[in-house]
Amino acid sequence: MRPLQPPPAPANRNRQRRRPDLTLPLPQRDPSLAVPLPLPPNSAPASSSAAQLSQPLNFSELERVNRIGSGAGGTVYKVIHRPTGKHYALKVIYGNHDDSVRRQICREIEILRDVDNLNVVKCHDMYDHNGEIQVLLEHMDKGSLEGIHIPQEASLSDLTRQILSGLFYLHKRKIVHRDIKPSNLLINSRRIVKIADFGVSRILAQTMDPCNSSVGTIAYMSPERINTDLNQGQYDGYAGDIWSLGVSILEFYLGKFPFGRQGDWASLMCAICMSQPPEAPPTASREFKDFISCCLQRDPARRWTAWKLLHHPFILQYASPGSNGDGGSNQVHQSHQLLPPPSHFPPS
Repeated sequence: MRPLQPPPAPANRNRQRRRPDLTLPLPQRDPSLAVPLPLPPNSAPASSSAAQLSQPLNFSELERVNRIGSGAGGTVYKVIHRPTGKHYALKVIYGNHDDSVRRQICREIEILRDVDNLNVVKCHDMYDHNGEIQVLLEHMDKGSLEGIHIPQEASLSDLTRQILSGLFYLHKRKIVHRDIKPSNLLINSRRIVKIADFGVSRILAQTMDPCNSSVGTIAYMSPERINTDLNQGQYDGYAGDIWSLGVSILEFYLGKFPFGRQGDWASLMCAICMSQPPEAPPTASREFKDFISCCLQRDPARRWTAWKLLHHPFILQYASPGSNGDGGSNQVHQSHQLLPPPSHFPPS
């Protein structure tokens, strides 16, 4: 049996044949008025520099130049990518972590690779080399703000605005830093301040004994994070970041740690949990005093958010037009010139 065939289409006997003698004139194109059509998404030819940035870097092409610093989480080296001559920072994370922790770190770094903000250090790639987790980061050539004294409120306002811009960006994306402190605030030769060492430190904190971590990290922790009884066992990581920010900014202004010198971590934690929050000195302006008070509230629910602090008078009175936004701006503003000269910072 033959398969069924569709019936043939009826011929249109009334249709007239085309006349070959009819022609239409083609429109004349003026090349001077031509505008190229946009290419479809993801098909635009990338420049060589953009292509190099989008492609993962080969670990074997990275050469260590010198050690930048080290802490409880690992050691950071300045490295150079030999084919391009571009400098990066390579963080080698300490410890032989089990598979579950390693997978968690890898998942976190995948999230961090999508972070793109002017005031947050860029995470470029991650390598698992000889059992060590190594993270390739943006290199900040003027180092950290640790030990820097900034008594000028105009300079401090601009620096604080930049940190808040990055912090708001992270919080808006549900990323809690958990370790805001001067050594994790970096600056480059363009006077741009960026938040560093976020994400990975949050995971490592879950696998390390807090009593064995550095006193410097504990020094900037909020009271309710140290003593969970203070807030019915509830910890708001966003409010914790604001406390750490307030302690850091006050330290920049004073030129010394606000809680004074403590001999050991136990004394330090008692000072943070038992004493009243530190305040700006009487010589400070009313706006700065209030800003510090908004950050260093013992009740975490009363601390201002990063977004609200961006609109505090201490920030707004020195901000250039358009410099306050949602933390996603990639503009470099003239107010950055208010920062102290880079001679205070360690050489790259």
